Amino acid sequence: MVTQFGMGSSIRSRDYTQAAARAIRDALWHNSLNVADAFGFPKEAMLIDVEIGVQKPEAVEVAALLGIFPYGQPRVSVVKGGLDVDKPGGGGTSVIANAAVIVSFDMEPGHD
Repeated sequence: MVTQFGMGSSIRSRDYTQAAARAIRDALWHNSLNVADAFGFPKEAMLIDVEIGVQKPEAVEVAALLGIFPYGQPRVSVVKGGLDVDKPGGGGTSVIANAAVIVSFDMEPGHD
């Protein structure tokens, strides 16, 4: 039904989970959608597929990301993507995560 995109970062702590969480929130908070209400579904029926892109997918704690969603049925997958940017002078690395959040419902066709 709808796809939302977001970007998040961890500038100092190189925390891939925090960058991913910020990317999800960015995607969700930029768009206030009432898709469930528009189609007469309870919010709990929303199927929420999330794909996160970071340079080190194994460093993301998926369980921590599931708690971001107050309702619906979220599923999170983490893939290689995003961007790690080394700071000049060896002062660390900034982590940038990208998120795609896809909201759908299990719908039945109407009968005429």
